[in-house]
Amino acid sequence: MIGVDSSQLGVLSLGDALNLARTHGVDLVEIAPNATPPVCRLVDFGKYRYEQAKRDKASKKHQHANKVKEVQLSPKIDPHDLGVKVQHAVDFLCEDMKVKITLKFRGREMAHTEVGFKVINKFLEDIAPYGHPDFQAKLIGRGINVMISPLPRNKRAKNPRGEGALPPEAPELDGEEAEDEESSQKQEPKRQPNAVAIDRGTSSETDEDKNFTNNPFAQLEARR
Repeated sequence: MIGVDSSQLGVLSLGDALNLARTHGVDLVEIAPNATPPVCRLVDFGKYRYEQAKRDKASKKHQHANKVKEVQLSPKIDPHDLGVKVQHAVDFLCEDMKVKITLKFRGREMAHTEVGFKVINKFLEDIAPYGHPDFQAKLIGRGINVMISPLPRNKRAKNPRGEGALPPEAPELDGEEAEDEESSQKQEPKRQPNAVAIDRGTSSETDEDKNFTNNPFAQLEARR
């Protein structure tokens, strides 16, 4: 059995090992169950899990260096769009990731490859404080490719947007402002069209009069 200070305590029975663990206020952990006899160790298991979690977190930070992010450009890219692409590359480099820059030519753009190289050089100048190209930009097929690696942390500029920056949240309204906003959003009830009263008038003619006037024999003189 292995003690707290990594010393060899020899072969102990299970009861003696448990009593020794209780005396030191630690746990008895079996680390080699297939050995003969099995090997156990006195350790604070909660502290061990905490330190293991810290080691795993630190190792994940170095795994970003193996990731490669691609940023695609075009010879006719707008200056504003180029700035957005540069900021994306800066974010990746500040996370210790490599960035692959790809600029593709289409159709007759192959006749003016120098325009594409100007865009690539401008891009490399903007990210110079954060990364450096692994090799000179090359024309391969119908595109220009270049790989950028992040600079060491002690030589790399800080991300202007800050690491892990979140987008700004909408400001909260006060009580009165919230009530005004809620009342303005409520729709007014639809007004029903006013009922138009139609006055059809009253007729002085009775049913008998109508029947009499409509009688075709009314105007004929009675003959005997």
